[in-house]
Amino acid sequence: MSHHVLLIGGHGKVSQLLTPLLLSRSWNVTSVIRTADQKPTIEALGKNQPGKLDVLISSVADVKTESDAKQIIERVKPDWVVWSAGAGGKGGASNTIAVDHDAAIAFTKASIHTPSVKKFLTVSYLSSRRGKPSWWSDSDWETAQKTNNEILPTYYKAKVAADEVLTVLSRERLEKEARDGVPEKELFAGISLRPGGLTEEKAGGVKVGKIGVGAKTSRHTTAHAIVAALETGFKGWLDVIDGDEDPKTAIQKLADQRIDTSEEENWEAAKERVSKL
Repeated sequence: MSHHVLLIGGHGKVSQLLTPLLLSRSWNVTSVIRTADQKPTIEALGKNQPGKLDVLISSVADVKTESDAKQIIERVKPDWVVWSAGAGGKGGASNTIAVDHDAAIAFTKASIHTPSVKKFLTVSYLSSRRGKPSWWSDSDWETAQKTNNEILPTYYKAKVAADEVLTVLSRERLEKEARDGVPEKELFAGISLRPGGLTEEKAGGVKVGKIGVGAKTSRHTTAHAIVAALETGFKGWLDVIDGDEDPKTAIQKLADQRIDTSEEENWEAAKERVSKL
């Protein structure tokens, strides 16, 4: 079945690796980029591919509200949305908040509240969580705390808030769809894909599920994991690092076992925070 993917942050390194993978499956892609000078680079990714590639020039930093994001979604009409945008440390804390918090949450809300959007996947990172899960060691927790509170404090606050919005609102939509009798295969999928430290290594195998922090994930492998998550119907938080398993096989196993690494977060408190955003 063909799909139309709205890829937000299309000029990013992971997105440029992801775009040909999506197109090679005869899926259509609308790639959102920030400036016109990025357009030739993106258009080159669509050459000799069975899927159709469109480019939309629109700075996500200008997306302030759910209504702003909704306008783009209504214009593009995707059935799947992938958020792979990020300030990348440029523009200081204000730009990180504008992109990784405000725009990310706006697109998350707009996607979940659009019935024709069936999947929303955001690229997050392994340490984006508030509590220490039982499968982390004390050393894992110390590493995550250092990253989140000392190295990337603004980024962490933005990403963990966006992850919470995704999870809380996805669960609400799933509950409504289940009450309405939507078949299981057609239920909405909200996915937070959470790699380790990104590298330029070649694509390889993965280790997924309940894993510690501090490991690396190749950008190439991350792109393949995104495709696998979309193809398998995975729902929830998907932690992924470099390993030995085939991405699709490993992620399908998690989907079948309903393993979701968000399970030990305090979701009652998260609901309260999300209600104020």
